[in-house]
Formats: sequence, C-alpha cells, structure tokens
Amino acid sequence: MDKKRILGNAMLLLTALIWGLSFVFQRVGMDHIEPLTFGSVRSVLAALALGLLVLATDRQKKRKGSTEGRSPREAADYRRNTLRGGVFCGIFLTLAASFQQMGIVYTTAGKTGFITALYIVFVPVIGWMFLKKKITWLIGVGVVLATVGMYFLSIGEEFVLTKGDTLVFICAIFFALHILSCDHFVQIADPLKMSMIQFIVCAILTGIAALAFETPTTAKLAAAAIPIVYSGIFSGGVGYTLQMVAQKFTDPTVASLLLSLEAVFGVLGGWLILNEVMTPREVLGCIVVFAAIILVQIPLPEKKKGY
Repeated sequence: MDKKRILGNAMLLLTALIWGLSFVFQRVGMDHIEPLTFGSVRSVLAALALGLLVLATDRQKKRKGSTEGRSPREAADYRRNTLRGGVFCGIFLTLAASFQQMGIVYTTAGKTGFITALYIVFVPVIGWMFLKKKITWLIGVGVVLATVGMYFLSIGEEFVLTKGDTLVFICAIFFALHILSCDHFVQIADPLKMSMIQFIVCAILTGIAALAFETPTTAKLAAAAIPIVYSGIFSGGVGYTLQMVAQKFTDPTVASLLLSLEAVFGVLGGWLILNEVMTPREVLGCIVVFAAIILVQIPLPEKKKGY
C-alpha cells in the first residue's frame, strides 16, 4: 500500500472520529440550549468554515488560470445547478439535522450514532423504490439485519419505539434523501460551493423555526459555545475538508467503510465522556446494525457475460 493511500485512510479515520464525537458534543449542547437554535448557529459556523475553503479554492483556480473547459453557457448552467443543488440538499439537511438534534434530547449519543448510520442502508432501498436503481441480495440481507438490530437497540419489552429513537430514525430517512440529492447534483454542480449553500439554507430555515418555537438568548449560546463550535467548525468545516482530500487517495469502498466507524466512535465517546452505558440487548443491536451497514457497502463482482 503506497504512502498516499495510507495517509488518505488515516484522514478518513480521523474524519470518522471527528463526526463520531460530534454526537457527544450535540448531546452536551442540549443541556444548555434548544435543538433548533443549536442547529442554526452550528450551520452558520459550518457555512463560514466552508466559505473560507471556497475562497481558497477559487483563488487557487484563478492563479492557475483554470476555466475547467466550460463554455460561458455551460459555466452559467453549472452555477445555476450549484445554487439549485445547494437549496434542495439544504432542505433535506435541515429536516435531517433538526430531527436528529431533537431526538438526541431524549436518547443517548451512542444510540443516535448507530440509528443515524441506518441512512447507509436506506439509500439503496429508496433508490430502488423510487429511482429504479438495482439492488443486490446483500442489500436485502442488510435491510433484514438493520430491522433486527433496530428492534434490539430501540424497542423495549412494551414493543414501543422510544420518542428519541423515533425522531433519530426519521432523521436517518431524511439523511438518505439528502445523500441521494447530493449524488444527483454533485455530477452537474460544484460540490464544495453546493455544500456551503446547503449549510446557509439550513441556517436560515432552522433560524426561522428557532425564533418561532424557541427562546434563543446570548446566555444559552455562551453556555453551549464549545459544543456549537465543535459541531459547526470541526464536524462541518474540518470534517468535510478532510473527507474531500482523503477520498482522492483511497478506494471509494474503503472510504465508506472507514467513515462507517463514525457510529462506533459515537458509542465510545458517549461511554468515555458522558458515562453512557448500554444494556447487553442494546449492544447486540449495535453489533447487528453495524453488520448491516458494512454488508450493504460490499460491492459484488459483476457477472461476466458469456459469448
């Protein structure tokens, strides 16, 4: 394995760690501030962090004199698609992040990480249901395992899904829709600028909702400053940048598997920092869900056509 690939894998592992610990900071933030206010300010910081990255990237392109081979009309379409993609993805991101943040008030950081990670299973299923994308038998097995794991993780003896886990489960569905939207627009738009725009949209929408339904104050913001800064700048700006750079040097399948460790780091962070303890039943649920997440990402070799 060459040095660049090792470096890329290490950066992806660091990204998974940053994102996993974000669940811990989100949970801590809920002790001081309401979820929508937290989400809005976090999105502002993420947009600013990515904005600096956009400026640096644009400056580098201008220095090199790069036009990326587009005609004026193609360039205009590219900008239009970037804006459109940022808005669409921003709406789904707003819904996903808001449900996650509201859910984590009533559940643990560790469970939030694993339930959120179910979006990896939902993406191919939704793609198959609505976009007529093909799915493999491994994905079918993964869906069954995810269902079993969710049962052990979140459904108790009364056979009722808890409020917090339900909200996070809904968040995972919206994250899957967000991923599918990004997958569509990233082919015809600037992914970095689109990501910045989506955080701006998220900041505006959650900000309006926060002013309507919550009571934001400077005292609350000050009390939750560290969790907000971590979630906005490190999880948003730094994490996204590391992922972008790292994926240039590593295999896409390896990248997705390494990033899946986000859920594991979320559980470890909750245990080490917040003293969260899972029951044996919940641990079993995490193991089964993680198996499902890994399974749906394993590519099957294409069948060779006979002559």
